[in-house]
Amino acid sequence: MVRRYLENEGFEIAEASNGADGLDRIRTTPPDLVILDIGLPDVDGIELLRQIRSASEIPVIMLTARAEELDRVVGLSVGADDYVTKPFSPRELVARIKAVLRRGRSLAGRSVSELLEFDGLSIDTAARTVERDGRNVGLSALEFDLLAALSATPGRVFTRAQLLERVWGFDYFGVERVVDVHIGNIRKVLGDDPADPSFIGTVRGVGYKFVGRAR
Repeated sequence: MVRRYLENEGFEIAEASNGADGLDRIRTTPPDLVILDIGLPDVDGIELLRQIRSASEIPVIMLTARAEELDRVVGLSVGADDYVTKPFSPRELVARIKAVLRRGRSLAGRSVSELLEFDGLSIDTAARTVERDGRNVGLSALEFDLLAALSATPGRVFTRAQLLERVWGFDYFGVERVVDVHIGNIRKVLGDDPADPSFIGTVRGVGYKFVGRAR
């Protein structure tokens, strides 16, 4: 049903009936975006997402019948760009797909070439790399964009809604909770203690700000 609807919307679709086939297709012919069902016959969708993220930053939208908050948090923490719960409107899915693809094209078209350097942290916005104490650290494309948005204006407080608009796009209509999940991921990768942050501080009841000291 999803394939037929998306083809009617003008998308070119490659369909896989199981996780192994899907991973092979992604590796041989990388698509612009992956719609990944969490309930697969041969592997859990979250595990497949981990395998995709180990080698690729391709945008992934999780599709699942599970509505529990824990499932959404796990999927987002592993690296999903968005999460759609069944039953859903095909129009909603198409809108989310287009929003994710627009965000990717917007980022690809940026010509910013700037090295942001702080005590213990270096962010190369042109090469899209992050170093923590001279060691490369791995962030998903979305997490890099979130860190770059915060660090571009140290000390400025961003609400979750403002970060959603800057990173996910103005037409994103998912839950603000997604910001908290990805902030948690970034902190974990950077070894940043939220109780005594070196980089990302929480402004209770408002949002987040970058607190790193410029070099």
